[in-house]
Order: sequence, then C-alpha cells, then structure tokens
Amino acid sequence: MKRLTIIALLAFAALGLAGCGGDEKAVPSNAVAVVGDQTISKSEFDQLISQARGSYKQQKRAFPKPGSQEYQALRGQAMQFLVQRAQFEQKAGDFDIKVEDKDVDARLAQLKKQYFKGSQKKYREQLKQQGLDEEQVKDDIRAQLLQEKIYAEVTKGVEVTDKEIDATYKKNKSQYVQPATRDVRHILVKKKPLADSLYSQLKGGADFAALAKKYSQDPSSKGQGGKLTISRGQTVPPFDKAAFSLVNRAISKPVKTQYGFHIIQPLGSVKKTKTTPLKDVKEAIRQQLVQEKKQKKMTAWVDGIKKDFAQKTTYQVGYSPPETGKTGTQQQ
Repeated sequence: MKRLTIIALLAFAALGLAGCGGDEKAVPSNAVAVVGDQTISKSEFDQLISQARGSYKQQKRAFPKPGSQEYQALRGQAMQFLVQRAQFEQKAGDFDIKVEDKDVDARLAQLKKQYFKGSQKKYREQLKQQGLDEEQVKDDIRAQLLQEKIYAEVTKGVEVTDKEIDATYKKNKSQYVQPATRDVRHILVKKKPLADSLYSQLKGGADFAALAKKYSQDPSSKGQGGKLTISRGQTVPPFDKAAFSLVNRAISKPVKTQYGFHIIQPLGSVKKTKTTPLKDVKEAIRQQLVQEKKQKKMTAWVDGIKKDFAQKTTYQVGYSPPETGKTGTQQQ
C-alpha cells in the first residue's frame, strides 16, 4: 500500500522552507509555528513524527535516535511539510480553489479500490497498524487535492513550440540512436573441456538448439535453444566482438568471458545502427518539455509564496527547519 497519510506527502510536497520566520506573532505554548493566520499545533507535529516512527517499524528499520543528523532531518521535513500545507491553504483563495467533501470521498474510494480492492476490512486494518483514524486520512487527502488544484492553476496554459521540440531533439540526438543488433544463439558452459567437446560436436553436425537446452548455463536463452538478440556494445567485449564479426551461420570456437566459455553462432546479418526520426518521438519530447516548464513555473510560484510568508512565519524555539536550497513541488 502507498501511504494514505501525511508521510506519503512529505516527499511529494516538502519544499525546503526558510527557517527563520518573522516576529509578528508569538507562538502559543501548545504550538510549533504560526504561519500567517494559521497556527500549527504541537499535536499535529507529534502525530507526524509518530506516523514516521510507525513507518520505520513496518519497514523493520531502526528509528533515528534523537539528536542524530537523520532525526533532525526527519523533524525538518515534517516541519517543512506542515508549514507548506498551511501556506497552500491560505493561498488557495487567490485562485478561488475549494476542496469539497465529495472530492475527498471520491479520492478515498479510489485509493481503497486501488490498494485494498475495495475491502473496508483491509483498509481498517491498515489504519490500525499506522495508528490513524479516517478523519486524519481525509485531512491528508484534502491537503493533497488542494495542492494538485493549485498546481493545475499555476501551470495552466504552459505550451511548447515545434521549434523548441526540434532544438531538443537535435541537442539530444544521441539518445535516439539505436545501436546495431544481431540475432545469435550461444551455449555457455563453465569448463573449457566441455566447451571444446560441444564445439567438436557442432562442427560435426550436432543440433545446436538441443545442445544449448541440455548444457547451456545461460537461463535467459537456454529454453530458446540459445537464441537471443544482442545490441552492439551491450554484452561483454569478447562476446560482442565475436558475435558481430562472425560470418553468418559460422560457429565460433569457445570464447572466454567472465561468465565462462561461449560457443556462438550468428543467425542473420547485422542490422545497422539507426536513428529514430523526430516524428516518432515528437510527442514524447513535447510532454517532457511541458513537464519541465510546469515544474519551473511551479518552483517560481513556491519561491514567491515563501517570500510572501517570510515575515509572517514564526517558529517555536527548537522547531525551525534548516535552511535549504530552492526546490519545487513535483507533480506526476
């Protein structure tokens, strides 16, 4: 199951928020931060850390010791997430964005179907293991839906031109080159005497496929009588050299590699290197560039709200997250 809780959103939404904050509002004793007009309670923070502890336990990993670098990093992530969520909730009004109960219920139903095959019993068992109740799960889903809606609004209208696609294709043309390939078959054995014996039998007219099925130590091709298609430069050098230099249907003498001794026979001519034309990858490049532009636009927006809230965010002593570089919210 993918996490339905806030823990799932940490990687999805942690933004590396500034750790200083302003002094406009005092932080109540039962809170860890004040963000604009919202207060983040200690219970919210403790609940998040508790969920992380449960996650470590499920994965049979030792939870970081208090004071350790890993523990401080975990606390920083939790704080960053809670602050960012508060910022997003307050900025949602700029786009007239709202998340209705029906939206939350629909997403929860989708998750139950996806991860529990609709079983309410399995879903409840998972909540119990994580120490959660359904309201906490719904709060997390609501926060995620809000972020998704903001991302959609911020990145709306992003487009990529054919000129940009063409430039990207030319710049990265080597990525679209398909190396030469050849259909071959081989027998792999560990001992040289056996390899020599098999070579003699093959030269005498023995059935290659039958010998491969009986003796070959290569599990990926043994069942097919030793047949496989190889790409130039993607097998070990001695094998590659023999496979691409042999005359069609010729049988090689045993070729030694780190895996043992191979007897190789080409089954066809070498298929030359070819480059995938732009028309076949144009849409894939377009989607890649669109995503990159959206990410850049979202990062700029997030950097902007961090500045907006810089003097509106105050942390309780000991809860200020560390300073980090610029990052952006990622969307899939």
